[in-house]
Amino acid sequence: MEVQKILKKDSFIPDSWGKLKAFTNARIALGRTGVTTPLKEVLDFKLCHAHARDAVFSLLNIDELVTSLQQFQLPVIIVNSKAKDRIVYLQRPDHGRKPDDESRDKLKNEKENGFNVVIVIADGLSATAINKHAVPVLERLISLLKRSGLSIAPLIVAQQARVAIADEIGSILNSTLSLILIGERPGLSSPDSLGAYITYQPLPGLTDESRNCVSNIRPEGLTYDAAAEKIAKLINASLQLKLSGILLKDDLQQLHQ
Repeated sequence: MEVQKILKKDSFIPDSWGKLKAFTNARIALGRTGVTTPLKEVLDFKLCHAHARDAVFSLLNIDELVTSLQQFQLPVIIVNSKAKDRIVYLQRPDHGRKPDDESRDKLKNEKENGFNVVIVIADGLSATAINKHAVPVLERLISLLKRSGLSIAPLIVAQQARVAIADEIGSILNSTLSLILIGERPGLSSPDSLGAYITYQPLPGLTDESRNCVSNIRPEGLTYDAAAEKIAKLINASLQLKLSGILLKDDLQQLHQ
């Protein structure tokens, strides 16, 4: 009995640098029980892993999203990629980069084109991120873009989509710049992280060096206000300098040269 009390009392051995946990959500300073990870941390890891898997297979709440987008007084167009379902989407990333034929025709039939900016709202690898964060970001961002006098294309909601789908959408609508808000690959501490990718003169076939990325948009990461302000500044800089990607630095120093 006495031995059991001693084992119970001394079973958990904390890390000496545990205070660093106050500065990060990363899985550090877990301590140990004997020579292994404490049961609490093992269970927490399994729970976070389950949340990440759920996020990958989450779906856009289309009805609620479209209703919320009406406040911006812009047309809303729903498109689909060539990936017909989630399994194809995960197995064939190339299918997620292109709109299907019906969606392409729908975009080509848009009466107006030649916009400064087209905004694509895409599920990506976490529709949960879009469902939770896209509208709050747009509430701040669209007002900033309109204040700059930019013309905005119809809002595009894309399902089973990868980042590059915005290239073809922007090209079809003859938009000078494309912005895609997309659910990022879930992490064990961030299953609902939203990313934003900006591309000047979007065309099919562009690769990642042509884009600027603003990532980890969520209340626990980059806040809505900070994200909207940074995206708006990058968009204005991109249009002013006529470039994006590795040539456009995110410190925006080019604007002052």
